[in-house]
Amino acid sequence: MFEQLFDDPKTVARYRGGPLAEERSRYLVHLAEQGLARKTLRPACRYLLAAANGLRLAKRPNVVIGYAEIERQGARWAKRLRKGFRQKGSDNERKCFVRWTVAWLRFLGRLRPQPVAPRRFEKQIVAFADYCRQERGLAASTIRSDSHRLQKFFECLAGRVRKLQEITIAQIDEALIEHVSNGDYARNTISTLAYSLRAFFHYGERRGWCRAGIAAGIKAPCVFAEESLPAGPSWEQVQQVLATTEGSRRADIRDRAILMLLAIYGLRSVEVKRLKLEDLDWEHELLTVTRSKTRRTQSFPLVRSVGNAILRYLKEVRPRSPLREVFLTRCAPWRPLRANLWRMVAPRLRALGVSLPHYGPHALRHACATHLLAQGLSLKEIGDHLGHQHPDSTHIYTKVDLTGLRQVADFDLGGLI
Repeated sequence: MFEQLFDDPKTVARYRGGPLAEERSRYLVHLAEQGLARKTLRPACRYLLAAANGLRLAKRPNVVIGYAEIERQGARWAKRLRKGFRQKGSDNERKCFVRWTVAWLRFLGRLRPQPVAPRRFEKQIVAFADYCRQERGLAASTIRSDSHRLQKFFECLAGRVRKLQEITIAQIDEALIEHVSNGDYARNTISTLAYSLRAFFHYGERRGWCRAGIAAGIKAPCVFAEESLPAGPSWEQVQQVLATTEGSRRADIRDRAILMLLAIYGLRSVEVKRLKLEDLDWEHELLTVTRSKTRRTQSFPLVRSVGNAILRYLKEVRPRSPLREVFLTRCAPWRPLRANLWRMVAPRLRALGVSLPHYGPHALRHACATHLLAQGLSLKEIGDHLGHQHPDSTHIYTKVDLTGLRQVADFDLGGLI
């Protein structure tokens, strides 16, 4: 591998003659297969050789290395280089040394995992999760969400209580009120948190973890059905957002395809990120989507503009990779797109000066629904397009059609009354 990265025979000999040459070469081959460029791999050789020498890895073949030792060696190595660097430059060298060394040792299986600090009431939350799984039959995603909410809530109480037995109704009410008054969460989110707390403390009372009556005393804010309008940009504003992706920039080519899927088909973020190459039937011009909530598949006609945007991304931007996901990261190592699409959508919506309660990808889903309603589609057709399982999920969009409501209000009954 060294011969492919360097033309100078002396440089090749230096890297080839250092300790753990085979292990370093194997890791570089692995990185090259992931799509890392030569200009990235060449400096990596320097850090890997410095790590092999400084940590004396060849003389300790069976020893796993901890993060603290890597940090110390990185600081020593950067200090020796400081003579030729500014302070900022040497600190950057230290960070690069640590980053490359950690990744290499993890690849070799010689990195000691960092100890994880015990979380508050972790044993009780795990036991509650097992109860929800085995006796209540809840889905794994629901259990993860409940456990996460409970963990965050108990972290907020860290300075007030040490044991579950010490928690009082007053403290729980005070913490919930703080979340609402500080604007940390919406009332709907607080209501969901209160439900999770009631279920946890109800189970905790049976196990003797907490005081009796805690669960019954937890009150949530009232949340009324269809309390808020699903706000999204107008269709003209959606077109303005898409206009910002016109051009030949690689990022814009990929973003244009994703934004079209979000706006035209009203897909959820996770549904876009999970799209596979086999979900695109180019011969029959069909797009198949696996719905994130029901796990059912749904087929759509592949709109020509969307198909052209995806095809351009596949031909000009998407790297060659054995991965089957349509959208991959733009930088090697290539991976399925896992980043939050909010960072792609929100800046473009904010640049229009649009006032919205939310600027994420779901705003485009709302825009899709209201646009279909304005085009005269029935609620059943809109619900089917969005993948709604229950009609009530679509019914809320009737509140958005203010133009239609005004036409009804302005209708002159004439001599009928």
